[in-house]
Amino acid sequence: MALKVLSSLDTAKTQLYHFKAIVIAGMGLFTDAYDLFCIPPIMKIIGRVYYESNHPNRQYEVPVALTSIMVAIALLGAAIGQLLFGRLGDLIGRRRVYGLSLFLMVLSSIGCGFSMGTSRRYVLGSLGFFRFVLGLGIGGDYPLSATIMSEFANKNTRGSFIAAVFSMQGLGILASSAVTMVVCSIFAVAHPVPKNKTPESADLAWRLILMIGAIPAGLTFYWRMMMPETARYTALVEHNVLQAVKDMEKVLDVSLSQIAEDSEYPPSPPPSYPLISKPFFRRHGRDLLACATAWFLIDVVFYSTNLVQSQINDRYLPRKENTNVFKEAYSVAKFQAIVAVCSTIPGYWATIYYIDRIGRVKIQIIGFFFMTFAFITIGIPYYFYWYDHTNLGFLFLYGLALFFSNFGPNTTTFIVPAELFPARFRSTCYGISGAVGKVGAIVGAVGFNWASHKDKDEPNR
Repeated sequence: MALKVLSSLDTAKTQLYHFKAIVIAGMGLFTDAYDLFCIPPIMKIIGRVYYESNHPNRQYEVPVALTSIMVAIALLGAAIGQLLFGRLGDLIGRRRVYGLSLFLMVLSSIGCGFSMGTSRRYVLGSLGFFRFVLGLGIGGDYPLSATIMSEFANKNTRGSFIAAVFSMQGLGILASSAVTMVVCSIFAVAHPVPKNKTPESADLAWRLILMIGAIPAGLTFYWRMMMPETARYTALVEHNVLQAVKDMEKVLDVSLSQIAEDSEYPPSPPPSYPLISKPFFRRHGRDLLACATAWFLIDVVFYSTNLVQSQINDRYLPRKENTNVFKEAYSVAKFQAIVAVCSTIPGYWATIYYIDRIGRVKIQIIGFFFMTFAFITIGIPYYFYWYDHTNLGFLFLYGLALFFSNFGPNTTTFIVPAELFPARFRSTCYGISGAVGKVGAIVGAVGFNWASHKDKDEPNR
């Protein structure tokens, strides 16, 4: 027999607290996207500040090895964070570790801006350390945010609510671009410089951009700490139904008589078997493998679009020798904002609208199909056509791939693990799936970063 408090959660009408939970849970994803998409313009500034005297052919360019390390170290931290916080979420509760992940994000974002020293070695070394810590916080936020939203949502709109949390990434992309453009514009006016000179103030500009990313996350820290534990965890894992009832009465518009139980404990608790056991793998092993594999594959492709974006940058953005440090970073941020508005954000919104209408599997299949079509169309004729013709057709295919990654597997891989597993393993299995995905992200981002630079070194290929 189903518990009244859980039945009430499944059938509850959409209320103000649901939207409040979306904002609170989504702020970690907002910070994730802010950090990811402010790095390209920031690396342009760092290249100008610390690599101004490089070889003429590589002037202002951060070495590919260092760029790869900066990308990989944050993703490695995210993979570890997914595993660590995912397991802690099941062992001691979602709420108890939820604030810690956000605290790590705020602290490390500020730390990135205060990267120690002025020499290249010390600044980039400390930046790498704080990006690893930032990755831990971001990784920890994934399983906790998705699981908490899944356990607060009702049955009919659960997919849309979790997708709405994930869509906060789109706002994070816009925020990172807007902040970068505003900061660069202010510094360009305050410190006008010729195109071949980099002012000392540029070293302050990139630090400021990184630190501003901590503000939205910091503003939601109090509300995270005030959130109650989810009723599903309290009732099904801790077997404290009375406390679950009290918590839900505080946040949802339901009366105590509607959700109060005749007994404090579930009449028939679920069978107890450990995570690493034959019963677990027999019941959930195939689902876990499917979630992890899908997440790995999408992240290889999603993070490898740096190769495609660099080709677009070379075609449509001003050449580095014809502009100054602030204008170059401004142009990269502006391009990212345009791409987000035209393809990325509409993909998120389409998923929010359709996820509970046509289902997760269909959206994932549709997304993978059109992404495959777009990347095959780009990849097969790349060297004998697209390499020298980065035109509107190329931009359309690139935008199509980004739209269907978000109206497709990039969003569904975030949603499905939060719904598929039982409450006592939910956060752990989510963390395992996400960690495997981040391994794919490392493969895609680092591998294609090296491939794109090798491609530049062999222009006549």
